[in-house]
Amino acid sequence: MIAKNRKEKTEFNFLKGEALLIDKPLNWSSFKVVHELRKIIGVKKIGHAGTLDPRATGLLILCTGKMTKSIDGYQGMPKVYTGDFMLGKRTKTMDTESEPYEEKSVSHLTPDLIINATKKFTGRILQVPPMYSAVNHQGSKLYQLAKKGEHVERKPREIEITEFTITEINLPIVKFRIACSKGTYIRVIAEDYGLELGCGAYLHSLRRTAIGEYKVDDAFTMSEFKQHMSEIRTNDQISMTNDQSL
Repeated sequence: MIAKNRKEKTEFNFLKGEALLIDKPLNWSSFKVVHELRKIIGVKKIGHAGTLDPRATGLLILCTGKMTKSIDGYQGMPKVYTGDFMLGKRTKTMDTESEPYEEKSVSHLTPDLIINATKKFTGRILQVPPMYSAVNHQGSKLYQLAKKGEHVERKPREIEITEFTITEINLPIVKFRIACSKGTYIRVIAEDYGLELGCGAYLHSLRRTAIGEYKVDDAFTMSEFKQHMSEIRTNDQISMTNDQSL
């Protein structure tokens, strides 16, 4: 089980299996988190339960050893995200990874329009995965094909949005909170939401705050985890020294 309080666990058995809550830093890939944890704990068998894009921050659940068998279970849990959309502009990647290619006025938007448009994206809906994604197509990732200028028809997938709340409006930026099922692309919600408003939009920032019952507030930052492990090792050495002196 995952320790609910990141500070309460002082003993780990990474070879046997542990599940860790990590707050992924901005501009880190999920794989980089895995790579750095391997160096910190000295165990190769680590996997994460649900990728976060480099420009996103927030909760990653990482499993080591035999706990990697639990990854699918964690991946299937509902997720909660906060962040903001940039209205009036669109990008090819639907986020800040590419430059805007289209701009439209947002002068027609009112708070009622902005809030009411969310209703179309709640409940069970169909969503088409973006070309700039890690979805496999005939042995290649879609983003690899997209970078070559290729376009592939993608089948829509059913997802569920249980909450889509606009928490602040400061045009052209609107802040949101979204609770959703596994496999939901928030970038696609940004794109489709902008089209619904008639002005376009892209995902400007994103943070995953929860996976099931697990919260980012209980997660280690990478620097905290590194320091935590250093303190554990130091305490173990002190304990061993004291034992030998008895």
